[in-house]
Amino acid sequence: MIEAFAHTSYAGRVVFGPGSLHQVAAEVELLGIRRALVIATGSAGQAAGEVQAGLKERFAGRIDGVRQHVPTEVAQAARTKAQEVQADGIIAIGGGSAIGLAKAIALTADVQIVAVPTTYAGSEMTPVWGETSGGSKTTGTDVTVLPKTVVYDAQLTLGLPLNVTAASVANALAHCVEAVWTEKANPITETTAVEAARALSIGLKQVIQSPADVAARGNLLYGACLAGSALASAGTGVHHKLCHLLGGTYNLPHAETHAAVLPQVTRVKAVEVPRAKARLEEALQTDDLATGLFDLFEAAKVPTSLQALGLTREQAVEAAHRFPGDVEEILTKAWAGTRP
Repeated sequence: MIEAFAHTSYAGRVVFGPGSLHQVAAEVELLGIRRALVIATGSAGQAAGEVQAGLKERFAGRIDGVRQHVPTEVAQAARTKAQEVQADGIIAIGGGSAIGLAKAIALTADVQIVAVPTTYAGSEMTPVWGETSGGSKTTGTDVTVLPKTVVYDAQLTLGLPLNVTAASVANALAHCVEAVWTEKANPITETTAVEAARALSIGLKQVIQSPADVAARGNLLYGACLAGSALASAGTGVHHKLCHLLGGTYNLPHAETHAAVLPQVTRVKAVEVPRAKARLEEALQTDDLATGLFDLFEAAKVPTSLQALGLTREQAVEAAHRFPGDVEEILTKAWAGTRP
């Protein structure tokens, strides 16, 4: 019997398929955007140029270069730029940092976002925003920052290095796993998360063997889309809160931090949701969820210790004391990279 639950779905349009970058201008027109500001990470420069050309008179300006964790000074400069060019739409091309900067603008201005992700961060499917100031990261949820349209083009991810690919997949898997144990988790988010984990696991193994396999890259984008959707509805829990603390305070790389922390949090939390744990284990083809995640990340050569990311043991203990909950053992094991 399915127990009673409440589920929130977030409206948005997804355009999926190789070559779909060429549909961005049409999607902008469909939304009625008159002046579009393009935001692009450095690696997405060529794609941004193609989009800019396709926009024609709808192109209002461009921001190149973004920073992870969305520092307040970067967000303020982007908001000023959007105001100066009178943008009513933002096209964000790149990973979570580009989309995060677009969200920072949308948080304070009436603009619509079209997201073109080139990694597997999943931020494009969520109404979650984040901004860092004074060594502290603030996050929140607001439907005004949710992209109206997301364009997934696997061809844009073919050049993503394997180490960046694997770390980004670890980030997406963190969305899947955490989406089954939050207070708002339900059968819909669980089923979505399980399918996402299956696609991400298969896609990562395929990409390790053949990095330029468009179909494999498509599996990863599909999994990232579902993972982000699951997290958008289920919300975040202890894992994401820990990663935001570590990233915002110690400037650790976002995706790699997920890879180091997730197996240790999973070891503690997954036992609370045995059905979901079993379903995720089947999707990942492992006998134990926490160990399976750790081994998958190691096989993909993603750092599985916070120490390898530059965090000191003293900082790990300090972070545990700053966190509202007993997480010292989790962070100690994550710092050392202990196999669960």
